[in-house]
Amino acid sequence: MSEYGVIIAPQTVRFERLLPGPIERVWSYLVEPEKRGTWLAKGNMDLRIDGRVEFEFCNSKLTDSNEPPPPKYAQYGGEIRMTGRVIACEPPRKLVYTWAENVGEASEVTFDLSPRGDKVLLVLTHRKLAAKDMTSVAGGWHTHLDILVARLEGGKPSAFWSTHTRLEAEYEKRIPTN
Repeated sequence: MSEYGVIIAPQTVRFERLLPGPIERVWSYLVEPEKRGTWLAKGNMDLRIDGRVEFEFCNSKLTDSNEPPPPKYAQYGGEIRMTGRVIACEPPRKLVYTWAENVGEASEVTFDLSPRGDKVLLVLTHRKLAAKDMTSVAGGWHTHLDILVARLEGGKPSAFWSTHTRLEAEYEKRIPTN
């Protein structure tokens, strides 16, 4: 299992993480606004087909560092709101929703969870991504997942923006641009 996301099809990146279980605990970090807000974004989620998904991102405040974004992402320094719709919901194993419907062409995010002893394999797949967004999105998911791992393990996550900047540069080397 690679810590880096991999391109599995055009416009599609996949990540795998082995997390401390049980599966219901990991599921709660995907669907409960307060827990999700510790690693990704707060916001309500109507867990039924076509249910509304709301995200309230504040990446600068996800960790204790409270660092500002780099100039490239200055417009994302405060709260950012995004919406989507639930496509599939099979607690506690599968969650699929559209991503960023309110800001342009929607993409699609899938979380698959499966028990592995006392751990849980999380497979995150993001589909229908614009080619120009691949490295930023890959760096973003990688950073958010690192924070999730730290939260579930009781550790201290690294600062969001400096981690994202480093990982985005790495994904620029790993993801073909044409």
